[in-house]
Amino acid sequence: MTLYARFAAHIDAILDALEAEGQLVRGVVRKAVAVEPPRDPSHGDLATNAAMVLAKGAGMNPRALAELIAPKLSELEEVESAEIAGPGFINIRLAPAIWQEELRAILAAGGDYGRSQVGGGQRVNVEYVSANPTGPMHMGHCRGAVVGDALASLLQHAGYAVTREYYVNDAGAQVDTLARSAHLRYQEALGRQIGEIPEGLYPGDYLKPVGEALAAEYGDTYADTPEGEWLETFRRKTVAAMLDLIRSDLATLGVHHDLFASEREVQESGAVDRAFDLLSEKGLVYRGTLPPPKGKTLDDWEATELLLFRSTEFGDDQDRPIKKSDGSWTYFAADTAYHMQKLQKSDELINVWGADHTGTVKRTQAAVQALAGRPALDVKIVQMVRLLRAGELVKMSKRSGSFVTLAEVVEEVGKDVVRFTMLTRKNDAQMDFDFAKVVEASKDNPVFYVQYAHARICSLHRKAKEEGIDISAAADLTLLDADELSLVKLAAQYPRIVEGAALAHEPHRVAFYLGDLAAAFHAQWNKGNDDPQKRFLLADRPELTRARLELASGIGQIIRNGLGIMGVAAAEEMH
Repeated sequence: MTLYARFAAHIDAILDALEAEGQLVRGVVRKAVAVEPPRDPSHGDLATNAAMVLAKGAGMNPRALAELIAPKLSELEEVESAEIAGPGFINIRLAPAIWQEELRAILAAGGDYGRSQVGGGQRVNVEYVSANPTGPMHMGHCRGAVVGDALASLLQHAGYAVTREYYVNDAGAQVDTLARSAHLRYQEALGRQIGEIPEGLYPGDYLKPVGEALAAEYGDTYADTPEGEWLETFRRKTVAAMLDLIRSDLATLGVHHDLFASEREVQESGAVDRAFDLLSEKGLVYRGTLPPPKGKTLDDWEATELLLFRSTEFGDDQDRPIKKSDGSWTYFAADTAYHMQKLQKSDELINVWGADHTGTVKRTQAAVQALAGRPALDVKIVQMVRLLRAGELVKMSKRSGSFVTLAEVVEEVGKDVVRFTMLTRKNDAQMDFDFAKVVEASKDNPVFYVQYAHARICSLHRKAKEEGIDISAAADLTLLDADELSLVKLAAQYPRIVEGAALAHEPHRVAFYLGDLAAAFHAQWNKGNDDPQKRFLLADRPELTRARLELASGIGQIIRNGLGIMGVAAAEEMH
């Protein structure tokens, strides 16, 4: 049990005791009770809001309830003092031995420090990337890929059973366009002159190998035949080739999926009919007309009777069509069936979507709630990344063939730089990816600053060996001073950061925390520049050196664990 969890249990036991003594009414809901670091470290080591959030339900004044809780906290062997602040917050100061024990716990747990069972094995499906299978991955896909992959790792770390899924949009008109584009490259591979790529087809050179493969497999069989004879075959073959390319591109970023689900297969399986049969049974499907779109009046709007889903009953702005006027299913209908398919094997769904999907969030969440009987879908919207080179904006367009591919960027700056950078801002905040800044050796570059902290820690052990300092004996952690123990206090927050990030579905919190931890470590390191006795390695004081090396090792372990969630390798040296 981590330190924060242990004190949450202490407070729970104290509240039980107060109920047993008749000083606190039974049954007050404790869900909002928290144990966290105080905003001002000078106020103590931990703080709890227990009295503040329970007072109303208990029919008590918050400070009066705090006066019952604080003395019982003070009785704990681990606690030096428990003081009431303001209207009823309680600040707790712990004995130095507690932080020494926590450092030992970090080192003993190693890579498992910060793992949690808060998820309780709940099955979560995280769908991310899901780009149209019409070309290689570009930087427009990168951020969602990293956010989704890091979120999946974070949830696994917190005790959830996670499925990583990619939804292949292989049923729309764009894959027919892709097949026609591949047919043109097929003709080119047969030695025919194709001239300029016609408007509306995909012009990228990435289709040349596909055309060559088709020519090698089919010869000139489909060179002059009507489209109807080759379209299905070329579509299937080209989508498969694009998915191989996409998997390869994502692998360069360290991104892997457990499952690739086909939109075409969902539609052909009859899942759409089954989904809306279920919703019809619930009385959520009806025939009706929609109001005119914004900007249209009744005079220039011809209402058409459509089959509609009652999505307004679940918070959407209007009911949604599930069949077009020609009787075919809408994209929303197919998407609803796909989510029903995911729900069959999952307790909770998370979609990581680009900002261009913002308008469909409410209707999709409404459909999932209707199918599951409860809210079961969280959508994380990821804003686009502006790619800058030499201060100029780099344009990205899959149709023009002039996009910057994900593989090119990873090759230029490295997987770890790309992944870390994508998590340095909240997913729905705008982001610039500047080729110069992301590799800059500066404290203003969080990618460098965190990695540099870990590299410095690794260098300490190498230097200790080079200088012949004996580090084999057990470390006496009582030699660590208050400033050094403050690093342990920050490191001890890691498990609660992981749990909080997992519950909020926000992997960037881990990156933010690592930035704070690295900054604190560098600040402690830099004290040795002004005062040589503050250095981590002191040849004439091996006992203190061993204690400081244990401290550094603990910080290094936390950095490695956090970077592991982010899918980033910890640097042992910086050149």
